Amino acid sequence: MMRIGVTGHMNLTPAAELLVADALRAHLASFTGELVGVSCIARGADSLFADAVLAAGGSLEVVLPSRDYRQAKVKPDHAEQFDRLMAAAKTVRLMDCDHADRQAYEAANEAVLSSVDELVAVWDGQPGTGSGGTAEVVAEARERGLSVTVIWPEGAARG
Repeated sequence: MMRIGVTGHMNLTPAAELLVADALRAHLASFTGELVGVSCIARGADSLFADAVLAAGGSLEVVLPSRDYRQAKVKPDHAEQFDRLMAAAKTVRLMDCDHADRQAYEAANEAVLSSVDELVAVWDGQPGTGSGGTAEVVAEARERGLSVTVIWPEGAARG
C-alpha cells in the first residue's frame, strides 16, 4: 500500500487548476497496487489531489483540522466539491480542535506528514509566509526524510 499526502496552494487560477489536475492524474497513474490519498480537502490543491486519487481508483482519507472547519472555512463555491469528497472518503480523521485556526492547521499537517510515504506539493516554489503554509510543510517533510514530489506545471499561476 502506498500512502500519499498533499499540501498546496488554495488560490490557483482556473487555468492552473486544469494544468494541476492533469499533472496530479499523471503522477498518480505511475503507482501500482493499493493507493491511499491523505488530504484536508481544502479548496485548490487539496481537493484536486483528492479527486485525482479517486479517479486513479485509490481510497481517500480526509483529515479535518477542526470541528468547525466545514462551517468556518468552506465557502459556498467550494461546498459541493467538499461535501462530495467527504461522502467519498473511506476514512475521516478529525483533529481535536474546536476552531479552524493556526493550531488546527498545524495539527492537520502533522497528521498528514506522520501517516504518509510521500508528500505531493502543488507549490510554486516561493518561500512561505509563516508556519502551516505549503513551503513550511514541504520543508518539514524533507527534514523528516519523506519523499516530496513538487507539482507546478508550466503555465500554472496563483490567483
